Amino acid sequence: MTDEATAVGAARERITELIRAAGSCTLTTISLDGRLVGRPMLLQRAAFDGELWFFGYARSATVRQLRVNPEVEVSFADPEDQVLVSLSGTARDDHDPTRAARLWRPELATWFPDGPATPGLTLIAVHVTAARCWDRAGARQDLLGGARSAPPGASAFAPGGASVAAGAPRDHATER
Repeated sequence: MTDEATAVGAARERITELIRAAGSCTLTTISLDGRLVGRPMLLQRAAFDGELWFFGYARSATVRQLRVNPEVEVSFADPEDQVLVSLSGTARDDHDPTRAARLWRPELATWFPDGPATPGLTLIAVHVTAARCWDRAGARQDLLGGARSAPPGASAFAPGGASVAAGAPRDHATER
């Protein structure tokens, strides 16, 4: 395994730990008139593979916003260790009933009463291109993509910035 692949693996593991500790996040998009808009989302406590998956409604403001400007930011904190995390990337809506069924968990019924078959349900995929965190002393660490950004359509989470295969989805949240 190359040093770069080892670093990518270590960064994924660290982000997975932070996601599991946080439980929820803020997904920030850019509104149609250029304002930043954040909303709380629920994070799954599973391994991070370079993409985050959220449940949403196809006709929501969130999905309209990311269709116009896919640049997003996902932020969360590990309250116990007092670590703040910012993930930057591009988002897309992905109506995939098979993936929705695979990602489904009972807690989502609050927002999607008919489960994965809820009318208008879509998935929001965030392809992460940069990850950074700050510790309780304020020291910043670029986990990935800080000093060098991944090229458009590539991921900072694959050696050489290559695209990460979507494989089994790992993370998601809810959005209305």
